[in-house]
Amino acid sequence: MITLDKTNKNRINGKNLYLRPITPADVNEEYLRWMNDKEITTFLESRFSEQTLESIASFVTSMISDPANILFAICEKQGNRHVGNIRLGPINALHSFAEIGILIGQRDCWGKGYASEAIGLVVHYAFNQLQIHKLTSGAYACNSASIRTFEKNGFVIEGTLKDHFRHNGNFVNCIKLGLINPNYENE
Repeated sequence: MITLDKTNKNRINGKNLYLRPITPADVNEEYLRWMNDKEITTFLESRFSEQTLESIASFVTSMISDPANILFAICEKQGNRHVGNIRLGPINALHSFAEIGILIGQRDCWGKGYASEAIGLVVHYAFNQLQIHKLTSGAYACNSASIRTFEKNGFVIEGTLKDHFRHNGNFVNCIKLGLINPNYENE
């Protein structure tokens, strides 16, 4: 049974990072800079419109109030710097699956394994705390780094959605990845 407790302020600790529920206080100029940087958002839907502090605050507030989504701030243990976000959701409690989406906004954190570590932490949380049966993600076919990062965490390619996204003026495929909880018990 999936039970979400968004009031739980306990962080999820990893080797170099920790995850904590995002808060309105996380909406700042740095976050705004991430969301308006075309290279950082090249694979995000938000790239199609200019972001403002108000639009980001609205998004964060909607994630906090939505019982089917958990948006975590990805923070470095050393210095407590907020370097990105990872979303678990929407969570489908009836069918016991959820989607994962991730953004590493701090460019100096790219290539350090932070995305892989954050995904691993969310997988562990989803499978062991929420007892979710399956996790999924989707990636632009041209985003090989994202696909590899999910595969490093045990996800397998389950299919391809043809011409699913627009990227740089062309339609590109969406690669769907999935991971089944090996310890899931049917009720």
